[in-house]
Amino acid sequence: MSSFMSASIGRKFFMSITGLFLISFLIIHLTLNLFLTFDDSGTLFNLAAHFMATNPFIRIMEPLLALGFVVHIIWSGWITLENMRARPQKYAYGDQLLSWWAPSKNMFILGSMILIFLVIHLLNFYVKMKFTGDPLLSSVNIDGTEMHNAYALVSALFLNRGYDLLYIAGGILVGLHISHGFWSAFQTIGFSNQIWLKRLKAVAITVGIIFAVGFSYIPIYFMIKF
Repeated sequence: MSSFMSASIGRKFFMSITGLFLISFLIIHLTLNLFLTFDDSGTLFNLAAHFMATNPFIRIMEPLLALGFVVHIIWSGWITLENMRARPQKYAYGDQLLSWWAPSKNMFILGSMILIFLVIHLLNFYVKMKFTGDPLLSSVNIDGTEMHNAYALVSALFLNRGYDLLYIAGGILVGLHISHGFWSAFQTIGFSNQIWLKRLKAVAITVGIIFAVGFSYIPIYFMIKF
């Protein structure tokens, strides 16, 4: 097992598994955030956020999710350094200059940009909700249950046009990253024949577009309506 994990294929396999795990988290995260646009009173979003904060399964998954992010980042950096050592010379002009928008050639760059967005996102939401608090998080009573007014905190930030643009950029980067990472992960764990690969690439592009549009829709909604 140790020899497998120390080999390049072992690290790629483990990164693929953690990547698929993180995609499942993004599905939940996007679904929760879309509640912001379903009800301007904030009731639906507050109920959903309260469920996520108090559900025992979610609370167990939080540290596993954090570990998954850390491992995914470390493994991707390791693999990138190995690839750089394997081909230290720069690509020539005839190699199409590795266009920045080609996800398969720039996964580490895309991932690094997403990490910056993630840190900003965590500082504005997760840290305030879990540790420091915020005046906007004053309790509200919904159907007899006291809970934080998470909607007030989140919606206030989406009223900032600068943050809206950052969030849209983050959503697009996530979509680009997943459009390659999704099918690449399945290829690494064994779905590598041509028939499956074509199908997975089509699904990956679709999933990437869904994430990019879904995450971008939320700030666009606030920009148009408010």
